[in-house]
Amino acid sequence: MSRLIVVSNRVASITEGKSSAGGLVVGVLDALRGMGGIWLGWNGEIETDPVQPPLTHSEKNIDFITVALTQREYDQYYRGFSNGVLWPTFHYRIDLSRYIRRDYSGYRAVNRRFAQILTSSIASDDIIWVHDYHLIPFGQACRSLGIKNKIGFFLHIPFPSPSVLRTIPSHQELVESMCAYDLVGFQTQSDVQAFIDYTTRHLGAIHIGDTVRLGDRSIKVGAYPIGIQPEQIRTLSKESRHSKPLDALREGLQHRKLIVSVDRLDYSKGLIERFDAFECLLESSPQHRGKVTLVQIAPPSRQDVQGYRQIRRQLESTAGRINGKWTELSWTPIRYMNRSYERTLLMSFFRVSQVGLVTPLRDGMNLVAKEYVASQPAEDPGVLVLSEFAGAAAEMHEGALMVNPYDVQGMADSLDRALNMPLEERKQRYEHLMGILKKNNLSVWRDRFLNDLGS
Repeated sequence: MSRLIVVSNRVASITEGKSSAGGLVVGVLDALRGMGGIWLGWNGEIETDPVQPPLTHSEKNIDFITVALTQREYDQYYRGFSNGVLWPTFHYRIDLSRYIRRDYSGYRAVNRRFAQILTSSIASDDIIWVHDYHLIPFGQACRSLGIKNKIGFFLHIPFPSPSVLRTIPSHQELVESMCAYDLVGFQTQSDVQAFIDYTTRHLGAIHIGDTVRLGDRSIKVGAYPIGIQPEQIRTLSKESRHSKPLDALREGLQHRKLIVSVDRLDYSKGLIERFDAFECLLESSPQHRGKVTLVQIAPPSRQDVQGYRQIRRQLESTAGRINGKWTELSWTPIRYMNRSYERTLLMSFFRVSQVGLVTPLRDGMNLVAKEYVASQPAEDPGVLVLSEFAGAAAEMHEGALMVNPYDVQGMADSLDRALNMPLEERKQRYEHLMGILKKNNLSVWRDRFLNDLGS
């Protein structure tokens, strides 16, 4: 029987049933438990030279193989090319991309090292599932080592248009590397089309149906929108309903309406524009002054990358300016928290709110949008306000209030509509969205991809 080999930048060993485990981790672990196999990737540690051998531990029928990165590998592979070039460019922020040739060389070298580690553990009928932008060249590295297994790649972030992608000097090598896979999956059909456009225009590939032919290679491509387990999220949203943090939130609101946003602190999330839209709401709809609060939770990320330090300073400054202008003795308009909370508590925050504000400037999917809907009480659901540039918009546009995150007044108008929406309309939108979430849940995403890879 075939085993599953999962390769990702980071490896997570999560105790079964632990509520803090994210959806992707749960989905991958479920697949590994069902098929047996290996999870290979970085363990999050940075060690001094020389390169240390991988560590292996087993839980039931899964072998976790983890490696530490040297400081040079971290600087070049992770901080340099992955998050200094690929992340901003794939999110259409080419102004923040900083290409350094040695970083790209280090990026490919770490991918080769991961592939070399795998060669000693793989069997001929194993299926390999590779995740995300850190590991684009991994499949090509495997092929160069003689690995002939079926290898699939799933990109969790957006795939940019050819004109944007070509700003990366090594763009052709990168896309040629993707053509070493048997199956390449994306979040949306728009991402699929961008990949097809690039390969046909710039590599001379032939597109037939769901296949791209390049030389003697046939690569299946498709959209596999990642989902959640809505019933599990509903359960999580009730677990902290009597917790002290939730009680404190309710006490502080004093029966005011709540708009809630949860994002990693990242320039792709549209956080500044979101704060500006909330201020615009207070200016253009004065009836909401003193009666609604925006809670923004933005855990820090990649604090050693300059762009992230900058967005944190901007966000703190914007929140301070707005609060300084509008705060009253008994009301603070924006509560901005630059810290992490347990996942169960976040789902409970969603459940008691009237509006979920999810307005990234660009996002591969954005599972927060789906988790917000699944957390709502069916008898009195809140309203999702969603950016048209989130991957989730392709599925959720008929139930959410869609906004352009660059249109501050438009977002303010949608917030006003959401806060005033009648109960019957809210229920109709909620029921429509829940139907989508159940139909395209996490298990469906995982099984569709693996079935297509194995066929």
